[in-house]
Amino acid sequence: MKHIPRKRFGQHFLTDRGIIGAIVDAIAPRPGQLVVEIGPGLSALTQPLVERLGHLTVIELDRDLAQRLRANTQLTVIESDVLKVDFSQLLPTQGASQSGIPPSGRLRVVGNLPYNISTPILFHLLDSVHLVEDQHFMLQKEVIDRMVAKPATSDYGRLSVMLQYRYAMENVLFVPPESFNPPPRVNSAVVRMVPREPAVVVDLALLSEIVQVAFSQRRKLMRHTLGQWLTQRGYGGVFDVQRRAEEVAVAQYVALAAELARPG
Repeated sequence: MKHIPRKRFGQHFLTDRGIIGAIVDAIAPRPGQLVVEIGPGLSALTQPLVERLGHLTVIELDRDLAQRLRANTQLTVIESDVLKVDFSQLLPTQGASQSGIPPSGRLRVVGNLPYNISTPILFHLLDSVHLVEDQHFMLQKEVIDRMVAKPATSDYGRLSVMLQYRYAMENVLFVPPESFNPPPRVNSAVVRMVPREPAVVVDLALLSEIVQVAFSQRRKLMRHTLGQWLTQRGYGGVFDVQRRAEEVAVAQYVALAAELARPG
């Protein structure tokens, strides 16, 4: 039975064989690696991935699609909303080290993310960044432009700061609307995200709050937003709030979060 794409799940199925091959080549899966695919859909990426890997874990919310996927014995199918998945539970428990990471390596996460919840998924995965080797996602091109944006540009914002703090990111492939069925109304792209150890370790929740406040009125100087927030917290340090939020580099936001977290 033909599957009809469901709008409530943001389903746009990749059909362009050339693009599919380019994405799989960019991922470069190798046998035995621990790969998790989010939103496998009609298996456009799933099949070529599992042919190279031997086994693949997939996360699918759509009950009908999950049932189809279970017919493939090389797949472990998790029927769930990805936002409810604890990625640490996807690692093999046998032979795991004290850090929870097995000798065979970290997770590699891939997927064609639903555009309507792509940002929440990216933030959800931040909680498991220490378990991940890399991530390759197809997203709305506009979102990827924001992810990789540099300071002092219009695309630079909260998403840029929070993700660049923990990942090195690269836009690796442009994907036009006609590569999908049904075609989305936007251009797409594929991003590579490689976790990196931050120079300064800070509390993600605190950093997120700082950045959210700073960009809450991005056209105004930060003295109207972050400046007032810092005053309310009794901050006595030096941080130039006579700038717009987009003019502040990631490292400066991280340094502020570290300073605020220091006792006394």
